[in-house]
Formats: sequence, C-alpha cells, structure tokens
Amino acid sequence: MKVTTHLVSDYQYNNINESGNELPMDMYPAGEKEAFSPTQALLGALASCAAVDIVQMMKKKRWQVDDLVIETVGTRRDENPKYFTAITQTFKLVSPDADEEGFRKSVMLAVDKYCSVASTLRDDINVTIVTEVHRQPIR
Repeated sequence: MKVTTHLVSDYQYNNINESGNELPMDMYPAGEKEAFSPTQALLGALASCAAVDIVQMMKKKRWQVDDLVIETVGTRRDENPKYFTAITQTFKLVSPDADEEGFRKSVMLAVDKYCSVASTLRDDINVTIVTEVHRQPIR
C-alpha cells in the first residue's frame, strides 16, 4: 500500500493513492480550513475502518442497517508533539431489528480484532524514516 503526498502550499497537501484517488489535507486554523487536517483524517480513518466490518457483521446477522453514525472525539496534548492522549468513539446504529448486546459485541470485535487502523495506533509499531534530497521536480 502506498500514498504519495504532494505539497500544494505551505499549509496544504494532496495525498494520492495507488489508484489515483486524491485526499486533500490542510493545516489552516478552523475558520480557514478547506480540508481535513491529518489528525482529523486519522480519526475519520479509525471510524471508517471499524464501520465497514460492523455493517458486514450486522448484515450477516440479517439485521437491517438504516444508518450507522460514529462520533469520534480525540483529546490532544497542548505541547508539541500534540498527539492524541485519548480517543472516544460513540457508535450509533439505526436498525428496526438489531439488539443492543449484539451490536455492542460487533463493535468491540470490529475495533479490537479487525480494524487495522486501531491496531496501528498501538505503541509497538515500527516506523522507519528515509530522507532524500532531489535537485529536479519529482512529479
């Protein structure tokens, strides 16, 4: 899996995956934002990753899924680096036939076992940094 990030301006970047899909991001203040910030995108990725598995589990149980809303709230440090110190997710299912316990079990299974984004947030991941300086445009 590969994502290439290109500079658009000092505070704007465009991410492109191997299929050519684009995800713009910016680091502007809240009132000037045109896109997600990287940390907002991480929270969205965390929720979306679990959502896919939750919906599939609900459908395997033959439960109707009319809507699934996930509110993900991240609390960050005030000092740099401003990493997340806590993340709270609230999962809300709209379904005429699902039960609370079955939904809770599906959510926990999705988050704890299947969601690769949640697993990536663990502290034992190995990150390797490689640097290169180019004299010509890369694009």
